[in-house]
Amino acid sequence: MTKITDELTFRRGLTLKNRFIMPPMTTKMSFYDGTVTNDEVSYYGSRAGEVGAIITGAANVQDDGKGWDGELSVSDDQFIPGLAKLAANIKKNGTKAILQIFHAGRMTNSGVLHGVQPVSASAVSAQRKDSQVPRAMEENEIKELIENFKKATQRAIDAGFDGVELHGANTYIIQQFFSPNSNRRDDKWGGSLEKRYQFIDELVDGVISVVDKSDVKNFIVGYRFSPEEYETPGIRMSDTMWLVDKLSDKPLDYLHLSENDYNRISVSDDYNDKPILAYIHDQINGRVPLIGVGDVRGKKQADEVLENAELVGVGKQMLLDPHFVGKVLTNQEDLINRKLSKMDQDTYQISNGTWGFLTGMMPDRIVK
Repeated sequence: MTKITDELTFRRGLTLKNRFIMPPMTTKMSFYDGTVTNDEVSYYGSRAGEVGAIITGAANVQDDGKGWDGELSVSDDQFIPGLAKLAANIKKNGTKAILQIFHAGRMTNSGVLHGVQPVSASAVSAQRKDSQVPRAMEENEIKELIENFKKATQRAIDAGFDGVELHGANTYIIQQFFSPNSNRRDDKWGGSLEKRYQFIDELVDGVISVVDKSDVKNFIVGYRFSPEEYETPGIRMSDTMWLVDKLSDKPLDYLHLSENDYNRISVSDDYNDKPILAYIHDQINGRVPLIGVGDVRGKKQADEVLENAELVGVGKQMLLDPHFVGKVLTNQEDLINRKLSKMDQDTYQISNGTWGFLTGMMPDRIVK
């Protein structure tokens, strides 16, 4: 059985010193234009050194892809110096630095975009409060977006990151092209399952081509996805199993399942005999490493994740205790910090934006 202390070497040669990953989490720490701040560098740096790799929060690849204020940007060469500082501070004691790249699509608004209407695969608003109707992207805009993902990948290489993760999860634009809820197109980019996959197909191939044509060594490409949507129509487990099969045959370095509970059961009657993570792992069948994530609070849960994955993502607990991994690896779980109070913000390098995320996502771990 895989152990949390085992190394893992990806197909492109990058080696992780253990099986722990800090997954991407929204921090809202960047400047208004997406430039890295010193607070952001300190936040990530304080959590580096023990964990195998850190994946940053989402960085937008073009201006109309910004999803919220305080978000990282990799949309222009001007951001490379700040991103280089961020990557260097993550890469302590062998921890690897991975930049997550994305476009928010319809999951933003004209306020964040300073009057610009959001764009998406189709002019269909998200089923959430106060969502705006996006503008359907034109053919040339879709191709330009793919090119901007490729340019963002090159900037990540230039900034010294060890890899990029394509954010195809959490209902952002990559997922929007695959979903029958947000993609109602009748051209080559929409309609059938295969056509809704066209954007992902060309995007993944394009990003991988940038890496393969560059002189960079040991630079990896990952892909994160969400398994199901609750909207009707929407992505179902059968769609995701099809997608996973396609992606597993790509020369990707890993897949990353986005969940809030690694034991989560599908809402589909056809896939509820075991956790979603287990179904996905079986579908991959050893072709590419899988990151499992969702409410891992100690070694016991990490070991259980590794029964159906090759890597363990630890998010919330890494916010509560930057040294979670070190304490688990040295059998000092009794020393892990489990709760935070408002007075702990400075100690744990947590911004007001991140604090809002914490209080909303896990009120049981906040001391009033």
